[in-house]
Amino acid sequence: MATSRRTPAAAALVACGLLASACSGTDSSTDSGTGQILNVATTAEVTTWNPVKSFSTEVYYLSNVYEPLLWMNPPGSKERFRPALAERWSSSADAKTWTFHLREGVTFHDGEPMNAAAVKASLEASAKDGAAAFIWSALDTIETPDEHTVVLKLKSAAPVDMIASSMYGAWIVSPKALARGEDYFAKGVDAGTGPYRVSEYQAKKRVVLKAYDKYWGGWKGGRYRTVVARITAEPTAQQQMLQSGQVDYAASLPLENVAGFKKDKRYTVTECPTFQSHTAFFNTTKGPLKNVKVRRALAQAIPYDDIVKVGTEGFGARARGAVPAGAFPHDEQLPQTPYDLEAARRLLTEAGYEGGKGLKLTLSYAAENAQQAKYAPLIKDSFAKVGVSVELQPILFNQQWEKAKADPARAQDIFLLMYWPTYSDAGSDNLVSLFRSSDKPSFNLSYWKDATYDKLVDEAGTHTATDQDKAAALYGQAQRRLLEQAPGAFLYDMRSPVVMNSEVKGFACNPNYSFSIPFHQLRRGAS
Repeated sequence: MATSRRTPAAAALVACGLLASACSGTDSSTDSGTGQILNVATTAEVTTWNPVKSFSTEVYYLSNVYEPLLWMNPPGSKERFRPALAERWSSSADAKTWTFHLREGVTFHDGEPMNAAAVKASLEASAKDGAAAFIWSALDTIETPDEHTVVLKLKSAAPVDMIASSMYGAWIVSPKALARGEDYFAKGVDAGTGPYRVSEYQAKKRVVLKAYDKYWGGWKGGRYRTVVARITAEPTAQQQMLQSGQVDYAASLPLENVAGFKKDKRYTVTECPTFQSHTAFFNTTKGPLKNVKVRRALAQAIPYDDIVKVGTEGFGARARGAVPAGAFPHDEQLPQTPYDLEAARRLLTEAGYEGGKGLKLTLSYAAENAQQAKYAPLIKDSFAKVGVSVELQPILFNQQWEKAKADPARAQDIFLLMYWPTYSDAGSDNLVSLFRSSDKPSFNLSYWKDATYDKLVDEAGTHTATDQDKAAALYGQAQRRLLEQAPGAFLYDMRSPVVMNSEVKGFACNPNYSFSIPFHQLRRGAS
């Protein structure tokens, strides 16, 4: 992943140039008799090692070091959730009281016991100071009736099973580490219960994870006890590292080259669905874009199929609204905006802009996002066919985002964004975060304010935990409102090709954690 709402600008690194450790030959295929080494190339930089403050690409590592109460299974699984640190859980009929029964005998990496007091401290810290604190907005109090039971009392009904399985804001952390504060985590110190510990960290270069011997899940079956991750932003460099045998897995290859790996028996290619989606926001506070007919015209002048073909090399599918396929409350019945230049011209004429006269727009995208760089010119060229002039502005994502939040009146006209939900309720995240009214913009980069829409998503959220069908119906109405008012255009949902050395076994896709690889599940060969 090149950029998104959480991804910092990536430093460009060249394999065997700046990453001397990647080419030194010091890493072998075994770990001094203690198990196999898994070598990976990834774009995942670390903005913080504090699991409470984490809200970026360091989740790639943290998800192997820390654990939540529950894990969410892939869409279509027989069971929606599976136990993590909680063995059993239940909720009251009104979904305002949730009870979790914890595993016994689990220890944190610093030797502290994982118990009810630790869970209470972790969740309270996430709810108060966490980067994803908003997911715990319904939390009122936490009770610990005994050492291995935690009871969450809510101010309003909420799907805590979904929240507690989030890949942000739900990690359980040693209370001893929490008490030491931010500086304790700064250099890669960890205090989780997961299968790996952070053994080495070189900023922007390298992360080494090593097995936690007392991991409750055990280490049978020849699992990788050491993971060496080289942080390599350039896809071509990752490909070179994979083909030369320096790494077993490359997280971000040039998409146009993946087909070649499919034909090579030395590699396995798995196409994974993700909850990552691309959206084009229209600045509804500026000039012609205040007019809904202009916005609808632009939405119909976007060449969606060409964008999927060129931008994703076919590893994407046209979006059906703001909720990615597989996530709640995705609606397969939601119509897709057609690519219809004649309809676009007609709407522009009705809005007083016949032939696109006077329409000169700016479109910003993340300079480091290779997909956006490929498809942004397609939008420009297609808009020109209806007389609309577009100036493309590639800007590093963090700079682009800060500029967009500062002053809508001086911001871009169109903003391309890749986004994924914090947890698997894209109603309370995508539909709220991206389009609900707010006084200060964060991710609502269309700056749209619509009381009808707000009422629908607010009411839907109150039913998610108790009546998901009712919640989905309301969210469906909200999504149709989005299509009608067109504060943005929904481009595509991304599929991620995972390319590994064919000797690596045990990998399975899970779009709920599409930026994380559970290394503990992997093994080499038939072992």
